[in-house]
Amino acid sequence: MTPKVSIIMATYNRAHFIVETLQSIQNQTFEGWECLIIDDGGNDNTQEVIADLLQKDNRFLFYQRSGEYKKGLSGCRNYGLDLAKGDCVIFFDDDDYVHPDNLKIAFEIFDENDVDFCHYQKKSYTIAKPVLKEAIVNKVQLLTQKDIAKIITQEIGLASCTVLWKKKCFKKIRFNENLQYAEEWECYSKIVTEGFNGVVIDTILYYNRKHAKSNTAEFYKNNSIRRASYAEAILLVFNNLAEHELLTKKLLHYFIQLSLNFKEYKLFQQLLINAQLSEFKKLEWQFFYFSLPLRLFTYGKWKIIKKLWVH
Repeated sequence: MTPKVSIIMATYNRAHFIVETLQSIQNQTFEGWECLIIDDGGNDNTQEVIADLLQKDNRFLFYQRSGEYKKGLSGCRNYGLDLAKGDCVIFFDDDDYVHPDNLKIAFEIFDENDVDFCHYQKKSYTIAKPVLKEAIVNKVQLLTQKDIAKIITQEIGLASCTVLWKKKCFKKIRFNENLQYAEEWECYSKIVTEGFNGVVIDTILYYNRKHAKSNTAEFYKNNSIRRASYAEAILLVFNNLAEHELLTKKLLHYFIQLSLNFKEYKLFQQLLINAQLSEFKKLEWQFFYFSLPLRLFTYGKWKIIKKLWVH
């Protein structure tokens, strides 16, 4: 039968993690799924360790990334989107753990609300399997284009694996295959700016494994590829907001403050040009940018003094 949801999983040399992840998918209480495993050219024994699952459960399908798509998460996910048979899609990583009621609850939310996506919560874990709690939905919050600032600043964190999407959201929008970090932030924010509506629920339905070789860990170790990708993603998101006339003063403030961490890419200068401001406004933001480090330093010292004074 045609699956209702296509799970898309990019994998690269994760033979030591992927079986546990696939078993957590196999334990879903919602059964109408296919899982497209897209190998990104790894050289370990991933295919060998999952061979038994592939043979016994034909909902798992293994593919080598086609040469038409660039190497990386974005290329694998775009390939998966082109293969997907379900009316809904979801992206899971190859080193994490999925709550057994993940798909069941997300589909229940779809049935109860006329929306295009459902965003749930995640929790981090390390070596041992995560401790699963009963999944109860206590709060449902509508998410529309009006909430774009919360998505951009990640007050509402649409992480790569925490959203069930109707596939129509990706009809014209795909992951940018030049990005090697923050690709989901760039892609998902673009979907919301196009007017697709969703809901946020407060339920933990996904567990992301923390380890030294994850993309996020590499970014925080100042990996040059991840940093350059994030800088590019910042500019792409900024330009998309400007194009849709959604670039508020608050968001401009956010992006300029963010650009302080990417001086080597001259990101501030590019943001200022692309914002298409008057000469006076440019001078105003230049003063803000160059005085910001001192003001942040002063504010940090004041917080310490205030804390000591209170105690």
